[in-house]
Amino acid sequence: MALHLVGETLDKTRSYYQAKSGKLVQLMRGVYVDAGDDIDATVLKHAIRIANYLYPRAYLSAASAVLLAPTRDGRLFLSGRRIQRTRIRTLEIIQNKAPKHPSVGEAVVDDGMGEFHVSVSSIRQRFLEAFRRRSEHAASLDEKMRTAIAARLVEEFGSAQGAADTVWKLARENEWSREGELAERNLLHRPNAVPVKNEAALDLIVAWHGAPLGHLAHDGFEWRWRPVDSEWLPLIRQTTPGKLPPFIVSLLPEGWLENVLKTKDKRTLLRSGKRYMSNITIAESEAELAALSQDILLTRLAKYTKDGAFTGKYAGPGRTEIEENFERNLAQIYERDDTPHLSGVQIKAPMSLDTGGVLFPATGTPFTHILKPAGTGGYDALPVVEWTAMALGQAAGFVTPATALVAMPDKMPPALVVERFDIRESINDTRLLALEDLCSVLELSTADKYKSTMERVARAIRLLSTASEEDLLIVVKRALFAWLIADGDMHLKNMALLKVAEPGEKQFQSIRMAPLYDAVTTRVLPNLKHDRIALKLNGKDDHLRRSDFRALATNAGLRVADADATIDDMTKRLGTAIDTIALPKSIEPTAEAQKIVHDVLDLCRKRIEALE
Repeated sequence: MALHLVGETLDKTRSYYQAKSGKLVQLMRGVYVDAGDDIDATVLKHAIRIANYLYPRAYLSAASAVLLAPTRDGRLFLSGRRIQRTRIRTLEIIQNKAPKHPSVGEAVVDDGMGEFHVSVSSIRQRFLEAFRRRSEHAASLDEKMRTAIAARLVEEFGSAQGAADTVWKLARENEWSREGELAERNLLHRPNAVPVKNEAALDLIVAWHGAPLGHLAHDGFEWRWRPVDSEWLPLIRQTTPGKLPPFIVSLLPEGWLENVLKTKDKRTLLRSGKRYMSNITIAESEAELAALSQDILLTRLAKYTKDGAFTGKYAGPGRTEIEENFERNLAQIYERDDTPHLSGVQIKAPMSLDTGGVLFPATGTPFTHILKPAGTGGYDALPVVEWTAMALGQAAGFVTPATALVAMPDKMPPALVVERFDIRESINDTRLLALEDLCSVLELSTADKYKSTMERVARAIRLLSTASEEDLLIVVKRALFAWLIADGDMHLKNMALLKVAEPGEKQFQSIRMAPLYDAVTTRVLPNLKHDRIALKLNGKDDHLRRSDFRALATNAGLRVADADATIDDMTKRLGTAIDTIALPKSIEPTAEAQKIVHDVLDLCRKRIEALE
């Protein structure tokens, strides 16, 4: 069954001659079908596509917004600028006049010709549409549909009264008083739910360490999370009805990788990859999940590191791929759905380090290490800057992952390799580990990762940590360290909780602040000379003093004496480390690289001296 639309699937001239020759049958201006097909069935199958083509400014409403398809008797309901009816064979498109202030969302439909987006009435408006007087649109919404919509509204707004209040607000905006009264009466008496089906729907299995946690479903309009066992570890929570769980959002690619994959659509991103950080795998069947590699450390990076430099064998891309076609090369790697997907805006590559010390792309193999190659446009020293910052972090007393600078082939700038700390350390390790960044913990979108404060971070840690006093002190230390090394990128996704449980347990044995990661002195990078800290503390993001960190500690419920001791200890440790840190000679550092390390250390020294 083939549908042809002039301007989309064929041109006007070709359609004219094929219709004249009898190969096509014209249904309406611009709409054709193959002459030998079951025309009635074709029209019904592609009803929404046809309506979207004929009336691009209208939106699906009433029963059609629920079904994302015509009714069983061939009616498709729209709302637009005018009242009109259009009959095409067995399909009748019924359009009524839209309200002055419609509430509209976007849905995805797949009719066999590929997915496309259509505008649809929001759930609030559908409910009001069900109670319009003398309306064919209202009659199309049967009792089951009304009950399902009511249940969805109650779920979103917490109670029948809450749902009634928000529906009433929309009714008043559109002068639908009668509809508002009837909708309220229905909401307060009969909430219930029935499923809505659509060919574009997804039903994905989310697993953790290979064991299914639950189903992540999308019905074409919104998301729904269904855990396998509601009493099991509460790793994934759908905090907002209809939206992706924050923990899942935190795993999705952003920035560079999002551009490589050429999509921001979360449905497409979840379909394009199966392996993620935090030992999470996502697929459409358990058989697919079983075939995926588990991430377990095969060997330690420290075994192949000397004086901060990697001594193993690098088996990744060379100069041609990295300097000339690096993004295209990595895009080809990411075409395989068993290549792990990474979040974060910096260019990164998932790698495996085998027992022989060979570092290679982790496509279909355990993802044990992250490679951060040099950037372009003045950011070629970024790996060196991060290596220096991590060395300072270790000296300051933080738990840090193993890192090393990798001498890249063909005299390219060195890259940084980082060992994962959120995976099992051996085959005999049975722990269940998950890393949840503070964006997910605070239920914020990745776009809001800079829109918070260290005080808010501290409040969240106090509630969740299994060693809150120690972790609150770490929060103060993280803020202090970010200031002393001029790290303007310590946002909510660069801090996380590391959660650990044992098999069979119903709660996490340990929830602690994760090791320090992604630390970098931003003020030495191009155009960031005046960069401020990412998250304010004590209402400030620059010109910080000892009193500001003492205020943060007090706000977190810590003793001022402990804050002072922490500040003194860190400044002493860093003051000593500044005179000892140097780039490894084996990577043959350039004069520019040595200078930028000197600038990092000098900036840190000056801030220590200025701290009052």
